[in-house]
Amino acid sequence: MAVQQAKNSMGATGSAGSGDPVGSAGSSGPVGTTGPRISKAEQRVGLVNGFAAYGMWGLVPLFWPLLKPAGALEILAHRMVWSLAVVGIALLVMRRWAWLGELLRQPRKLALISVAAAVITVNWGVYIWAVNSEHVVEASLGYFINPLVTIAMGVLLLKERLRPLQWTAVGVGFSAVLVLTIGYGRPPWISLTLAFSFATYGLVKKKVNLGGIESLAAETAIQFLPALAYLLWLGSSGGATFGTEGAGHATLLAATGVVTALPLVCFGAAAIRVPLSTLGLLQYLAPVFQFLLGILYFHEAMPPERWAGFALVWLALSLLTFDALRTARRAARALRAGAVAGAAAVDAKS
Repeated sequence: MAVQQAKNSMGATGSAGSGDPVGSAGSSGPVGTTGPRISKAEQRVGLVNGFAAYGMWGLVPLFWPLLKPAGALEILAHRMVWSLAVVGIALLVMRRWAWLGELLRQPRKLALISVAAAVITVNWGVYIWAVNSEHVVEASLGYFINPLVTIAMGVLLLKERLRPLQWTAVGVGFSAVLVLTIGYGRPPWISLTLAFSFATYGLVKKKVNLGGIESLAAETAIQFLPALAYLLWLGSSGGATFGTEGAGHATLLAATGVVTALPLVCFGAAAIRVPLSTLGLLQYLAPVFQFLLGILYFHEAMPPERWAGFALVWLALSLLTFDALRTARRAARALRAGAVAGAAAVDAKS
């Protein structure tokens, strides 16, 4: 998915669609921010772009069914190929190529980019298959529980320490998975695969520390040859739909590159203009839209036990959000107090 889609200490996630890390923003907005002040007009531009990015990621389940009769693997391969074309054009226009030479001289970063490309391939493929197989609600659950998985990975892999309310949220989230396992009659493997693959992707991207467009270009460059080889094989075996289902279908397959890159561009514009705490709240728009589409548009079943599981997930996210906002306010108050004390000390010396 798109998305975006690295986490911060408050427990907010990056975009659910792109796997790109959420960058910190200016300090003129809500609490929990640092850096130069951003004007109100710039903040409004950032909010519009944030709503646009997460809105597009939230509404993308409407797009993938349009690509039938293409199968999930063919759609996935086209997404990789056309995404590279789109970001390549964007980089040409912006003349942003300096990062490429630096990346090629760093084998460790290249290895991490390869890992990121592999896990986002799994994420994209499972998501496309889930949507086109009428599992939109279960797919949305994956991005609801993604913050909880990210926090758990931070504890297990990065030895991070959690606050009591964060531990409570993780425990409630684990209970939700158990309830949903009973409700589905099986573990919600689609949700878990999406959540763990996206959390892993965010963790790797945090270590790589590349910009959104640059990172997507590097990842799709790694994906390109295998994807192109698969499409050529599919065409030679008579199984491809590109070129056999009309110009409209071919255009839609080519549009997968725009569908992947455009929300990322909007997200990048938002990330530098609005506070991280605001992005952390906006991120929930995408799975909310997906969940509503699954119920209201795709008419997927929601028996009581699934409602119970989702309610537990939402409770866990509410606890995380409350804890994040409370911690951010305390940090902001401490920062202001420190600034006042520093100014007083300067005045006393003068």
